[in-house]
Amino acid sequence: MNTEAHLIDQKSAVDAYPVVEEVSSLLKCPAEDLDASVTTAQRAALRAAVSDLNARSAVGDTAAFYGQQLLLSRIYGLCTQLPDGPTAEGSAFVHEMLRLLEQATMAAEDAMLEPGTLDAAPAEPSAYLSWLKKAAREHRVYKHPYYRAFIRDRATADDLRNYVIQESVVDGRFDDLLAMMQVGTSGEAKMEIAENFWDEMGNGDPSQVHTHLFNQIFRVFDIPAQELERSLTANALLSGNLAVLLCRYRRLYPEAVGFLGMTEWLAPERFVHVVHAWERLGLPDPGIVYHKLHITIDSRHAAGWFHNVVVPAATSERMRRAIARGALWRLNSSARYLDERMPDLAAHRHA
Repeated sequence: MNTEAHLIDQKSAVDAYPVVEEVSSLLKCPAEDLDASVTTAQRAALRAAVSDLNARSAVGDTAAFYGQQLLLSRIYGLCTQLPDGPTAEGSAFVHEMLRLLEQATMAAEDAMLEPGTLDAAPAEPSAYLSWLKKAAREHRVYKHPYYRAFIRDRATADDLRNYVIQESVVDGRFDDLLAMMQVGTSGEAKMEIAENFWDEMGNGDPSQVHTHLFNQIFRVFDIPAQELERSLTANALLSGNLAVLLCRYRRLYPEAVGFLGMTEWLAPERFVHVVHAWERLGLPDPGIVYHKLHITIDSRHAAGWFHNVVVPAATSERMRRAIARGALWRLNSSARYLDERMPDLAAHRHA
């Protein structure tokens, strides 16, 4: 497995697409000052450069894809991290760059959908749920060999360390994703999301907050914060970006339902293999508490999510299509991410 490939992409992206660092350098400017200082010519030039980055990513330029997702992740940091100084959050210029990146990312995911798939969803809610689960079970990412054949029996401690870094973009902030997506909901859906969130909060016990438990893994492997971004692959960045994209926009709420629902449904079986590997390697017990908990908790969450969030929403054709869209984005992007993690097994399919 070429675990250093993403580092080549990172250097290539910086060298070939200086717009990534140019826009990134502006994110610590106060929004009002930034918008006042960017000239019409500069705005047009940067807009053209970001559009070119997107266009090249769309045709398979790996450096451009990395740069695109790195820049998108950095901009999302404005709304997902508490700053230690001024930021460009709220800047009209940054929002313009953000929308270019988001629209290109969404178009790329939609291009991965098999034609007619969303049209095939049945209208009856229970039948729709069965159809959605069947689509997941028949997807090549289901029981992917990265977990079943590599993590479980072959992964070294270094492999698990790299795995944890890549997973941090979703697992390390799942509570915040739930907090963002629940805004504006009501009834059964809001209660289900709230119960899920409260579990993530350790049911009120700070020592059991799930992000705290996840961070214990960083301590086991001595992973400093500054290592995280530079160690993330393009597809790992994409996974985190899609989660933030879908959870922060109210119009994409149903896509978030599908995306996070699939995330929780797939997690328990995957985490069984992670726990097995952890114990096989004799790693410290505190680092695996998060994964052990989620084997049972996510099974319950997925069931509640499907029946209290998905099924009630599935009475609407618009919601059915959008939930399926988000679920398929998760399945497809996860497959590409796992293929990247284990290239020699990428062609394998589950039995």
